[in-house]
Amino acid sequence: MTPTPLKFYQIGSFAVGNRLVTADERSNQSDPERTNALTSGHRACQGCGEALGARYALDMAMRATNDQIIAVNATGCLEVFSTPYPESSWRIAWLHSLFGNAPAVASGVAAALRAKGKTDIRVVGQGGDGASVDIGFGALSGMFERNDDVLYICYDNEAYMNTGVQRSGATPPAARTATTQAVGETPGNVFGQGKFLPRIAMAHEIPYVATASISDLRDLEAKVLRAMEFRGARYLHIFVPCPLGWGSASCDTIKIARLATQSGLFPLFEAVNGELITSTPIRKKVQVEEYLKLQGRYAHLFSPTRRDDVIANLQRIADRNIDRYNLMGAE
Repeated sequence: MTPTPLKFYQIGSFAVGNRLVTADERSNQSDPERTNALTSGHRACQGCGEALGARYALDMAMRATNDQIIAVNATGCLEVFSTPYPESSWRIAWLHSLFGNAPAVASGVAAALRAKGKTDIRVVGQGGDGASVDIGFGALSGMFERNDDVLYICYDNEAYMNTGVQRSGATPPAARTATTQAVGETPGNVFGQGKFLPRIAMAHEIPYVATASISDLRDLEAKVLRAMEFRGARYLHIFVPCPLGWGSASCDTIKIARLATQSGLFPLFEAVNGELITSTPIRKKVQVEEYLKLQGRYAHLFSPTRRDDVIANLQRIADRNIDRYNLMGAE
């Protein structure tokens, strides 16, 4: 399935020019008959990007499979706020695994379904960046190597938010966390550490890898739908800002996510069998500083002494992404 390109003249609306898009072009969330995989009553923080991303991703996965999925969830924010014992906000077949073994458990579920001949039921694994990039990295790499028939989704809020905002392998340079304090000559997380997991997934040459963001929910839905068309290992990395851990206003979650993509810090792209096939061009390029200044985790870059050198280094990272993924479109 190739999504029909639409130009939304007013960002965040259904308006295209002076008309509404047709029903089949609208978001899955616009359908009152959709499956509500993650229902109300969960305990996510106000403005939680992960709750929004998970709802859109799982609802679309249900639509793509005629409601025939089993989700395996690693320990983390998504698991904790959605299932405070003895309650649950999930309305799908859902399993909680340990912090580091969700990919392995998902692989086991897929193998059991295959052994029983139930090819119509699909498996989705879920975890945050801590469970995916760090603790469960080996299990995830094994899942990729075996090409197990699992769509694994990483909800990336760039730190261990559930346990106190500690640094993860996905924490960006210069960001303040509980374990990368804003002190010393190089405050915050150091440059050159961590990893960008989508590129590692591409190196495994699995059938499908994509990045998505809650700033473009239609694109997120399209990539989930696309992923479910493949068999074998698939990986979707979703950018989900965390107001609590990032020190940002709850009302700015979508805005911050959009600034990350429009500055080039978080590129949106798709890859098939290890080869980049599409990238989402930046619509209106912004400087990285516009993204940084809305977040308390970067406040030390502006006060008491402005760190133009660090800001410039972050800008270079964004510019490299723009070139690497052709985010400004064909010249």
